[in-house]
Amino acid sequence: MKNPQHILITGASSGIGEALALHYAKEGATLFLCGRNAERLGGVADACRAKQARVFAEKLDVTDAAAMDNWISRCDKIAPLDLVFANAGVSAGPADGGESAEMTRAIFNVNVNGVLNTVLPAVEKMKPRGRGQIALTSSLAGYRGLPSAPAYSGSKNAVRAWGEALRGHLKKSGVEVNVICPGFVVSRITEKNKFPMPFLMPAAKAAKIIAAGLRKNKGRITFPPLLAFSVWAISCLPASVAEFVLTKLPEKGSN
Repeated sequence: MKNPQHILITGASSGIGEALALHYAKEGATLFLCGRNAERLGGVADACRAKQARVFAEKLDVTDAAAMDNWISRCDKIAPLDLVFANAGVSAGPADGGESAEMTRAIFNVNVNGVLNTVLPAVEKMKPRGRGQIALTSSLAGYRGLPSAPAYSGSKNAVRAWGEALRGHLKKSGVEVNVICPGFVVSRITEKNKFPMPFLMPAAKAAKIIAAGLRKNKGRITFPPLLAFSVWAISCLPASVAEFVLTKLPEKGSN
């Protein structure tokens, strides 16, 4: 969609979500923002209002399906949604003892169920209108299962595959679906990492790349290019070779 006016963003209190909110904030725009931290979310909302946007911000847990359905319905009544970002996500890696069962379930709950709880109600609103755009935040980590972050890469792989399939499924309805696969972006997730992160990108730059890809309705928005090519190439290797390479990577810090 070239000029969305009514935009909903989950995970808007920091990182890519915050950067997207600030990117789209302008006079005439209506932003619906949610996040887990009310104080940070309030700061983002105020910054967007300073750019003359109309902003509705709410503290929400994306894993609460009923609350998300209710929120999205209320937002759509205020202003029919043009663009929805299913962006909220968490990460953790195998610290001492590896990822626990509780940690694994929590990551999948946010990264997968949180996306479902955002996308499915949005689709119900957009399909009867025959228009709208939904962007799902996956990751380059979703191209191939990473031993350094099993739950994160597994959950992001699920988001990528579902989003790409949903794009084709909804094509005739007029609803556009796009999958965002970023590399390392400055955020509360990456600040926990204690290892070198190649091509680490400011969130504001990532937001511009994402917005440009959405205007062109690109099915998969991947960046930065060299890192995207590298992870794609690894995913094409024989399983035994890819496993050898990936087990040499440092562990991902917990969020």
